[in-house]
Amino acid sequence: MRTCIYGAGAIGGWLGVKLAQAGCEVSVVARGATLEALRAQPLRLQQGGETLSAPVRAGADAAELGVQDLVVVAVKAPAMAEVAKGMAPLLGPRTMVLTAMNGVPWWFFEGFGGRLAGTRLQSIDPDGGIARAVPAGHIVGCVVHASCSLREAGFVQHHFGNKLIVGEPSGRKTERVGELAALLGRAGFEIELSEQIQKDAWYKLWGNMTVNPVSAITGATTDRILDDDLVREFIGRVMLEAREIGARIGIPIEQRPEDRHQVTRKLGAFKTSMLQDVEAGKAIELDALVTVVKELGALTGVATPFTDALLGLARLHGRVHGLY
Repeated sequence: MRTCIYGAGAIGGWLGVKLAQAGCEVSVVARGATLEALRAQPLRLQQGGETLSAPVRAGADAAELGVQDLVVVAVKAPAMAEVAKGMAPLLGPRTMVLTAMNGVPWWFFEGFGGRLAGTRLQSIDPDGGIARAVPAGHIVGCVVHASCSLREAGFVQHHFGNKLIVGEPSGRKTERVGELAALLGRAGFEIELSEQIQKDAWYKLWGNMTVNPVSAITGATTDRILDDDLVREFIGRVMLEAREIGARIGIPIEQRPEDRHQVTRKLGAFKTSMLQDVEAGKAIELDALVTVVKELGALTGVATPFTDALLGLARLHGRVHGLY
């Protein structure tokens, strides 16, 4: 399978090496230090005490790589609008676009959402440019449950987690998503085929829409965030607002915030992806994680004072440091 990784950072690099090991012909759209590294040596992955490597074809422009069977989009949400403009050369009539991204995706209300079905989220795709560039028929959703970081350009360190949840935005179990799930399974991932991928994306968001921005502001690892009674109470209030929004769009969550905190605690002390971005001087994914929840609150008639407070603080922090 001709497979292109768009965004060969930590998660994209991890997926690329494993897919190459499963026999895919892997290429990468990259720039800067990553492009130089991948033209000089294979894409590498440190996992479980061993180093895996995969030679990949790297190009700065999608036009260099041509039409693909599978495009894995693993970029940060703030970069997606620009990425979408350059994706056309990769897309043939049957190309699948697997979105391995954090937060609420631009296609969230495709084939889902009741009265909100088809709604374009202003905080994610304000002018509709992403949706026009990547038509909905190409999309397969993916929720990643894994932690990776970059040791250096083109060299990924896997920390924990190996699960990918995949599904059609419509929830249908199509032939193509079944074949994709089988391929990902052969690549060594733990695969769950979802009947409602939006629910899986929302549940992941429910946990990280709070600890991510709090960690970005404070520099704290997740254990320290949850150990602080006042902070834990605050983020619990944010989560209750999001839970009510989810219930109104058809994604009920039966758990309490404390139940979700226990899941996070089991992962130990770790730096969130947003904190890693702050430390690396990269743009933060605030809109896909928090701004969109405020927008969904307005669409569903749910007041979001605690979410608004978190958004305001995280947004100001990001602006002061040139990251938003």
